Amino acid sequence: MWLVDSMYVESLNINNYRNYDELFITFDKNTNILYGDNAQGKTNILESIYMAATTKSHRGSKDREIIKIGEEESHIRLCIKKSDISHRIDMHLRKNKNKGVAIDGLPIRRTTELFGLLNVIFFSPEDLSIIKNGPSERRRFLDLELCQLSRLYYQNLSSYSKILNQRNNLLKQIVYNKSLMDTLDVWNIQLVDYGKKVIKERQNFIMMLNNLIGEIHSKLTSGKEKLEIIYDKNVSEDEFEKVLADKVHVDLNYMSTQTGPHRDDIMFMINGIDARRFGSQGQQRTVALSLKIAEIKLVKNIINDNPILLLDDVMSELDSSRREALLEEIKDIQTIITCTGYDDFIKEQVVINNVYHVINGTVKKI
Repeated sequence: MWLVDSMYVESLNINNYRNYDELFITFDKNTNILYGDNAQGKTNILESIYMAATTKSHRGSKDREIIKIGEEESHIRLCIKKSDISHRIDMHLRKNKNKGVAIDGLPIRRTTELFGLLNVIFFSPEDLSIIKNGPSERRRFLDLELCQLSRLYYQNLSSYSKILNQRNNLLKQIVYNKSLMDTLDVWNIQLVDYGKKVIKERQNFIMMLNNLIGEIHSKLTSGKEKLEIIYDKNVSEDEFEKVLADKVHVDLNYMSTQTGPHRDDIMFMINGIDARRFGSQGQQRTVALSLKIAEIKLVKNIINDNPILLLDDVMSELDSSRREALLEEIKDIQTIITCTGYDDFIKEQVVINNVYHVINGTVKKI
């Protein structure tokens, strides 16, 4: 019986990307370390891989901000291997035009055609603050992962966001022209239709995460803490239409839509207490780590393969027991790690397959 290798990134080639003129780098299918001082361009390498997989920057940057200063366009070429078959993703970023994407040399017309080819999970120090930060960060976590896992979710969320913007513009116009009130129903029907689908998929995703996270968190806290995730919906699927209609005066007052999944949140309950408000910093960071490990396991279960893990300077933020828990989880996954030094990895006897030194937009293999 032939064993099929897990999905992995073989090589990356970038041109005029952030602080890089040109870079070509190959990766081992296990652990790869990029080390160097801060502000040298380590994160930019991880960002370009994430960008090639999802068409978006994990930082939320616009294409024109990514293109090297003084240049008009930038290119990313990512070669991957999946089920023992090689694939090539080419991405062409332009300052004043939409990005162009091709898979194996064939241009794609829709972003969704890219999803599912390569699953990546990004873990940065900012992720450790997801519990204490605002609801928009937690919604972003849901959306980034769900968009990779479900093309349908991406389409429903995109449609919902467009209709939401159009409805908000209409609310602003109604203030000055009351006769436009009659057209509001058209947008309400569509908003509710797509909104219900978004709520349903989020509910399902959180339920699946919940099935995994309890055991992970219990292990991380030596059985002291019971963690549960609760989907803190702004409105339920069944009530969305009614609440939207009932609160139209509130929307007109604010000149924006106050009801819908764009105002959702997630609650993290430790032994029945809301960690967002009452958890210590240490507890919040442990919850964030449990969430990331649960995400890795869930993606593995759904795609029946290993995702690619991009760890951006996150090891220095974890104590040794949490670091150990994360390393245990990722030992069979291709991991690309950035750090300022890799002594800790040697001490913890991590098998390192590739080491690169990053200095001001140049990369040298050690």
